[in-house]
Amino acid sequence: MALLKDKVILISGGTQGLGAGVARRAAEEGATGIAVTGRNADSGEQLAAQITATGVETRFIKTDLTDVEQARNSVLETVSAFGQLDCTVNAAGLTTRGTMLDTTPELFDAHMAVNLKSPFFIMAETIKHLRSRGVPGSILNVISIAELGGQPYLAPYVAAKAGLAGVTRNAAHAHRWDKIRINGLDIGWTATDGEAQTQRKFHGAGDDWLEKANASVPMGKLGQVDEIAEFIVFLLSDRSGVVTGSVIDWDQNVLGGSD
Repeated sequence: MALLKDKVILISGGTQGLGAGVARRAAEEGATGIAVTGRNADSGEQLAAQITATGVETRFIKTDLTDVEQARNSVLETVSAFGQLDCTVNAAGLTTRGTMLDTTPELFDAHMAVNLKSPFFIMAETIKHLRSRGVPGSILNVISIAELGGQPYLAPYVAAKAGLAGVTRNAAHAHRWDKIRINGLDIGWTATDGEAQTQRKFHGAGDDWLEKANASVPMGKLGQVDEIAEFIVFLLSDRSGVVTGSVIDWDQNVLGGSD
């Protein structure tokens, strides 16, 4: 049986990269409706049209996550479009670089807005809707293995993602009796178009960056969007059972391991 049969899914930050991969996988697994949000209307509308053409109605909701009211409204628009919402994925992430010493208050606030504040209130609106219907549901937060420490140049990103990990556990505990399961995924280095842009912009990478990156990690490849998306859909689905409040490492480097 399809894992998300008859479910409506909202994917915040779902117009590219991992979010888009989750949208496509959700459609393959029987979702009855999908909403994807982001700032780029061209890519969002294109993705929505592609998935709709496969037989699963998909809507693009233009959303700037630096504006918490737009973030909250994305949940309301999803419910308005489909009549219900069953699963939410917070997949957006701002990865602009900054160290402890050179991060400005403005950069810090931007990271908090996109990586913590908007996901927090998207979760809250989702929970309110599920409680109003008296039905179970699930939420998955895409976090980052960096929330456990991270590189020096990710200071504001780490601060926000560590907060999201804590909120994931807090909300899961608070709403377990509502039968709303909330989990997180600490993903490691992943091959996406966005990562390619980041490597070129901040690290002077060339066109062979992915080949070099793959050669530098134990499994011979970075994390793959399709593999991560498949696992996210599993965690959203009833097949993952009673699991809630888990923040799962998806990486090939082992925390605490030493050579």
